[in-house]
Amino acid sequence: MYRFLLSRQWVILTLVSLVLIPVMVELGFWQLHRHQHRVAQNQLIADNLAARPTPVTELTSPGHTVPRADYWRQVTATGTFDTAHEVAVRRRTNADDRVGFHVLTPLVLADGRAVLVNRGWVPAAADQAAFPEVPPAPRGRVTVTGRLMADQTTGASGIRDLSGLPPRQIMLINSAQQAKSLGLALLGGYIEQTAPEPPRGSPELIPEPDHDSIGAHMAYAVQWWLFAAGVPVGWVILVRREKRDRAAASSEEPVAAPESAAV
Repeated sequence: MYRFLLSRQWVILTLVSLVLIPVMVELGFWQLHRHQHRVAQNQLIADNLAARPTPVTELTSPGHTVPRADYWRQVTATGTFDTAHEVAVRRRTNADDRVGFHVLTPLVLADGRAVLVNRGWVPAAADQAAFPEVPPAPRGRVTVTGRLMADQTTGASGIRDLSGLPPRQIMLINSAQQAKSLGLALLGGYIEQTAPEPPRGSPELIPEPDHDSIGAHMAYAVQWWLFAAGVPVGWVILVRREKRDRAAASSEEPVAAPESAAV
C-alpha cells in the first residue's frame, strides 16, 4: 500500500524533511538566544545608566580590560585636557546618520595618568585626509561625566584597523594602541562624554544607546518552530494524497475482457 515510499523521489523527500526539522529547531533556539541576549543587554544598559556616577579610577587602570558588567557605567574624571595629543576617529555617524569624526582627547588626571575621552561628533572636512575642524576642549581643570566604554577591537566592532591613515586620524578607540603612540599611561577603555555640554553644541555629544527595543527575535524563533512542526504534517498530507491518487488511478484502469471459449 505504501510501497511508493521506497521510490527514489520519496526517499529523497523524506530525507530532506528529516534534515529540515532539526535545522529549523536549532534556528529557533538561535533566535531565542538572541532575544535573551538583547533583553539582558537592555537591562544592563538601563541599570548602568541609572547608577550613581563613580570615579573612573575605581573601575579601570592602565592595561585594564573593561568587563561587560561595567559597560556604560556612569563615571567621572577630573583633570586637564591634553589637546596636543587629540585625534579624530574616522567614519563615525551622528544621530542624523551623517558621516564624520569622533573627537578623542586624553584627559590627564592629577596623578599623571590619563583617560581617553570621546568628546563627541564633528562633521568631516571636504578633504577626507584633512583633520576636521574641532572646537577646542575646555582649558584648565575640568570634571567630565560620561559612560565607561570598552576598548574597540576589529573582532568586537567589525571595523578594520587600517594603517597608513592621515596624521592624527584613527579607526578604532583603543587605549593600548594610543598609549604606545602617545607615550601616555592611559586607563583601559575610554569615557563617552555626557557632561558638561559643549558650548554651541559642538562636538555633538553621543546619545544614549538604545535600550528599549528588543527586536523581533522571539517572533522569528516561534516562526522557525512552527515551520519545524509543519514539515512532518506536510509530509503526512503528501503521503495521503499520493496514496489517494494512486488508488484512484488503479480503480480507473480498464478490466480486460475474458477470451471467448473455443467452439
